[in-house]
Amino acid sequence: MNAMPLVIGALAFFALAYRFYFGFIAAKIATADDLRLTPANRLYDGQNYYPMSKWVLFGHHFAAIAGAGPLVGPVLAVQFGYFPGFIWMLVGAVFAGAVHDFIILTASIHHDGKSLAEIARTEISKVSGTTTSIAILLILILVLAGLGLVVINALAESAWGTFTIAATIPIAMLMGVWMFQIRKGKTVEATIFGVILLSLAVIYGRYVPGSSIASWFTFDHKTLTLLLCGYGFFASVLPVWLLLSPRDYLSSIMKLTVIAMLAIGIIIVAPNLKMPAFTSFIHGGGPIIPGALFPYLFITIACGAISGFHSLVSSGTTPKMISKESHIKTIAVGSMLAEGMVSIWL
Repeated sequence: MNAMPLVIGALAFFALAYRFYFGFIAAKIATADDLRLTPANRLYDGQNYYPMSKWVLFGHHFAAIAGAGPLVGPVLAVQFGYFPGFIWMLVGAVFAGAVHDFIILTASIHHDGKSLAEIARTEISKVSGTTTSIAILLILILVLAGLGLVVINALAESAWGTFTIAATIPIAMLMGVWMFQIRKGKTVEATIFGVILLSLAVIYGRYVPGSSIASWFTFDHKTLTLLLCGYGFFASVLPVWLLLSPRDYLSSIMKLTVIAMLAIGIIIVAPNLKMPAFTSFIHGGGPIIPGALFPYLFITIACGAISGFHSLVSSGTTPKMISKESHIKTIAVGSMLAEGMVSIWL
């Protein structure tokens, strides 16, 4: 089997689903209406409730949902062959993940941008709200422990990687000040500026190891864990326009550019897949996942198809920054389908 038709087919399927299926959901089910004031405009405080450009918010949302999950899961699930994971990510991203993210984000916007726990408390009962709060806490601990471990292992003792990640913080803050304070609305200017600086950080970061400043960016696992927690604290207490959103936007540009280049490369080179469509491990006994295809495929690949963690993002910072309800489809559905592409290409 050649890989090129799979990439083109996935792109066509996602494009049709975005245009027609989610156009129907937005108009007839969610009834998006730009005449309704969103929480970002009605409850504006300059800190968390802050109307933001559709594309900057798309980058923020995509970076928040597309962490290590869509990278790790599909690679592990390939022990079943390439076809089961491909079909699950293709169908799941459209009919499960994107619908889930779209509806949760819409519900949060209709509840003043409040969290999933607050929505459950309002719409069901206080007991449901409390139960949801406990579940969210446990999920956050699990996700931070699991996905954080991937990040820590990737950056440990890597001066180049740590330098590049560290450089995105001041770059993002400069972008935030530029497009939200100095030159309001000038997103393109800030984007060009940020992409150039980020590219330079990646290219010249290779010279950091072995240099006189290498020790500044070389950390063990424990130190990196503390630094990651520290970043999380500052990103949460600073205004969303200063660090969190511009940095996520910048990170998304890098990730989506790499994925786009990968897709173009597959289409041009048209490589043959060496992995069979199905392997004998669909019945169990695989080298990584001991169980059978059902249900372990759907447990292994979550973020690329559907993830309950996305409900926390869709009822977190994003609904507090959407300026128009018509932007919900681009941000929620567009981000989920882009994440599906990340998983499928890998």
